[in-house]
Amino acid sequence: MKIAIIPARGGSKRIPRKNIKLFHGKPMIAYSIDAALASGCFDKVIVSTDDQEIADVALEYGAEVPFLRPEDISDDYATTIDVIQHAMQELKLNAEDKICCIYATAPFIEVNQLLSGLKLLEDHQLDYSYSATEFSFPIQRAFYLNDSGKVEMFYSDHFNTRSQDLTKAYHDAGQFYWGTYEAYKKGTPFFSANTIPVILDISKVQDIDTPSDWKRAELIFNLNLTKK
Repeated sequence: MKIAIIPARGGSKRIPRKNIKLFHGKPMIAYSIDAALASGCFDKVIVSTDDQEIADVALEYGAEVPFLRPEDISDDYATTIDVIQHAMQELKLNAEDKICCIYATAPFIEVNQLLSGLKLLEDHQLDYSYSATEFSFPIQRAFYLNDSGKVEMFYSDHFNTRSQDLTKAYHDAGQFYWGTYEAYKKGTPFFSANTIPVILDISKVQDIDTPSDWKRAELIFNLNLTKK
């Protein structure tokens, strides 16, 4: 089987009720559910939550909520792997199953991205395939402020290196994580050697952790609608 698992706890602090807060007219989590269902590649689309209101919204948009997540993996310290492993146990999954963790705050997620991730996972026998995007500025030119508040470069040997001569760097886009049963069961890190990412355009990526992130996501969403 191919299972989508959408973690969505109720205790978001910086943006209260973030997972079901309305974003362009529908609950944030609905975008992830809609994309998973529209992809047609999942046997089940599951929401893992500790919150009954979130469960009710998930059911309204077509997901399944066969269990409520226990408190010990619903706090700020619970990892994505913890949540997926718990769902795997509850659902009695086995070694033949493919699992896609989809974050509940991914309003830019698209069906073709999910399908591309699945194809990479299967064609290359990977542990994981997940969304990523290129850093908008060369990380080799990054600097920090020392104890005196003055500038120091992380990579001082690249002070005069032209940007076009530097190796491109990428980061996790925080949308979805296709993985094998074994990789999730063992807790294999997402950033393992046996991983190939689905590279997204930066216009399709925005972390949503703070109110300013939320506003920026709305602006990007509007811009993408205008382009369409």
